[in-house]
Amino acid sequence: MINLDWLRRLIRLVEESDIDSLEIERLTTRVRIRKSPPGPGVTAQVSPAAQPHSPVSAPATPAPGVEPPPPASATDGLAEVRSPMVGTFYRSPSPDMDPFVSVGDHVEKGQTLCILEAMKLMNELPSDAGGVIAEITVQNGDPVEFGQLLFRIDPD
Repeated sequence: MINLDWLRRLIRLVEESDIDSLEIERLTTRVRIRKSPPGPGVTAQVSPAAQPHSPVSAPATPAPGVEPPPPASATDGLAEVRSPMVGTFYRSPSPDMDPFVSVGDHVEKGQTLCILEAMKLMNELPSDAGGVIAEITVQNGDPVEFGQLLFRIDPD
């Protein structure tokens, strides 16, 4: 279990410094914190540390913010969008605005699907695929876990 106060202090240190990223490994946990490329803000990724002699693979394409798990496809041919972090799921940019997407909407690759709030940071989640939103598996304001299924998209 990671100490959230320790993690918050690390994020604050990166925000207030000139460094772009920081990676720390403690016992069985590895923490990578990096500043978002286009604007202000910091993202953090916490994952189990690599075991000795186990290969570590890099993601095929770097994503802005936190690196999501690889996209998975359901057996019925629908693309699955999973949460790249632990946080709170929001369907719209603010409570009085329309949702980014609804079931039946057509989306393009890279289009914002939702916002995931993690440690007071609002992270937009872009679509990995174009198509029609077939299912939204969580409700607005729900807490979500890393890797939890959020959307199913029927590809074009």
